[in-house]
Amino acid sequence: MKHIHIKIKKLHSHAVIPSYQTPQAAGFDLHAVEDSLIKARDRGLVGTGLAFEIESGFEVQVRPRSGLALHNGVSVLNTPGTIDSDYRGEIKVVLINHSNEDFHIHRGDRIAQAVVSEVTQAVFTEVQELGQSVRGERGFGSSGVARKGHYQGKPLA
Repeated sequence: MKHIHIKIKKLHSHAVIPSYQTPQAAGFDLHAVEDSLIKARDRGLVGTGLAFEIESGFEVQVRPRSGLALHNGVSVLNTPGTIDSDYRGEIKVVLINHSNEDFHIHRGDRIAQAVVSEVTQAVFTEVQELGQSVRGERGFGSSGVARKGHYQGKPLA
């Protein structure tokens, strides 16, 4: 297993330093730094009270916690959220409450999980033509079974 160092600055005395819950865990939990409420069918920005210094060449991806999604209908809206290695501000999580009930967050609650990933940057080359492929320009479910009511690529007004 590969390890990298992430420097962490506590921006609030109640912030919780992340840790892995099992020896083979890929993700570590992010905790809410204060109480908050996400109303039914609404979204909210939840602070962790932490700032990271991530080694160059890596990012941290913020992902939903499966238990919150299953039991409460709460997920990370922009999943995966990306924390770039040059970002030094507070780590915050955009949560969405898909349920019909308000969701109460208490200080210290685990609100998301985060995974460290290596970064690969593309080198872009503009060309006049792209190479041929079997799939071509077909997308949005074209490789699956068509369903009744399936979106057929009609332009939106």
